[in-house]
Amino acid sequence: MKSKAKIIAIGAYVPERRLTNHDLEQLVDTSDEWIVRRTGIKERRILPENQFSSDLAFGAVQNLIDRYQASLDDVDLIIVSTSTPDFAFPSVAAQVQANFHISSAGAFDLNATCAGFEYCLHLANGLVTSGLNKKVLIVAAESMSKVTDYTDRSTCVLLGDGAGAAIVEYSEDGPDFLGSIMGADGSMGKLLYRTGLSKVMNGKKLIDTGKVVQNGPELYKWVVKNVTKSITQLVENSELDFSDINWFVPHSANLRMIESISERLDFPMEKVLYSLEYYGNTSSATIPLAISDAIKAGKIKKNDRLLLYGFGGGVVHCGQIIKCRLNGLESD
Repeated sequence: MKSKAKIIAIGAYVPERRLTNHDLEQLVDTSDEWIVRRTGIKERRILPENQFSSDLAFGAVQNLIDRYQASLDDVDLIIVSTSTPDFAFPSVAAQVQANFHISSAGAFDLNATCAGFEYCLHLANGLVTSGLNKKVLIVAAESMSKVTDYTDRSTCVLLGDGAGAAIVEYSEDGPDFLGSIMGADGSMGKLLYRTGLSKVMNGKKLIDTGKVVQNGPELYKWVVKNVTKSITQLVENSELDFSDINWFVPHSANLRMIESISERLDFPMEKVLYSLEYYGNTSSATIPLAISDAIKAGKIKKNDRLLLYGFGGGVVHCGQIIKCRLNGLESD
């Protein structure tokens, strides 16, 4: 079915507090040089103790409203991607609904970890194209600092807090969604997890700190091997070539991982957008943060094709190729 969905607005928000590599040198045995060389990250943003993912979501949605004079009155569904909700329930999405007084919208949270924003886009496109919904507000809001073990130097140097938001609505004026793909490999869940009610996975006892636990080297290998294959499949299924893609926007997990993926795809790094340098790995918020910053910097032009690809704990992954036609963008 041909897409009938259009992205009409995007917003982003990060907390004010910066946690630099030099700050982390006081917490764990690491150095600015080591962190930058291994990850490309220089600093990350951290929420105050009394703020949570809902506060990030509110900030991103308000930014979207301010930048695009977007109205939420006729939003009929709210989907929030988060693996760090304020509560087990109610959902962050319900809190967004209440905060912005959106009277006639359903609301739910989706947890697809670092691929969550792309899962939200996939859902919103399908729901709008099918006619089940007319206007969907999606938000990715992640307070990763709340679930980070700051004694684990391999993990704490990566994670930060942030949020992104977008509105997807019905449009007959040509689709913004040119292709989509999604997948999962649950057998690899042990590579990246945070314990909840269960402390055992596939019969094996897990490290139970309540914080993020990852096997970085093995996850790196899995992503570089498998995600590159799925990205190639996405481009081929969309009847496009990589030369048709103006910008590649992968999940900002680690700059070295992004470089490895781009090298395998033979895609130039100068056409890759990422947000990790000053925000760190903000899980599902990394891609909307990268897009938002690139729009502000004047990099993205009207009708540019963007290849988005998220991947993370699960292991889950999802990607889209979208045409960016936001109001206010200049044409080439």
